[in-house]
Amino acid sequence: MNKKGHVLNAVLLSVGLGYVLEPSGDVPTFVKIAQLSVPITLGALFPDVDTAFGRHRKTLHNLPVLAVFLAYPYYFNNLHYVWVGVLTHYVLDYFGSKRGLALFYPWSREFSFPSGVATSSRWAGVVMVMITAVELALFASVHYYVRSLDVDLGTAAAFLLP
Repeated sequence: MNKKGHVLNAVLLSVGLGYVLEPSGDVPTFVKIAQLSVPITLGALFPDVDTAFGRHRKTLHNLPVLAVFLAYPYYFNNLHYVWVGVLTHYVLDYFGSKRGLALFYPWSREFSFPSGVATSSRWAGVVMVMITAVELALFASVHYYVRSLDVDLGTAAAFLLP
């Protein structure tokens, strides 16, 4: 996926997640969208920083980097939602392009989905929108399922993380 696709995915994902988390469609929804849009977009662009150093789709396109972004908000209480952008970047590169990701870098083997498209393909935008729709559907399903369990995620996270 190219940078334009990653940014468009992040914007669409921010709007969709804003409505999932605050479905009223008024000021709280737009506040949530604003709260999500910058960190998700920054996270969606971060993995491509490895084009300036290291090896693209290896150095910053792997599971240890994602783990750092997942843990960061719990330990430092900032960079919330950046991990969503990083994760969606990986999903787009894995499912939406022909080239794979070195998920277990420095082990250089790349993993890819067999039906990806070239980043320059006229279908790249269509694939990106389809992947975004699936991501939103999965997030909404998990969100509403967890809410139906009436679980306090803050308490659960505090129990799991020191």
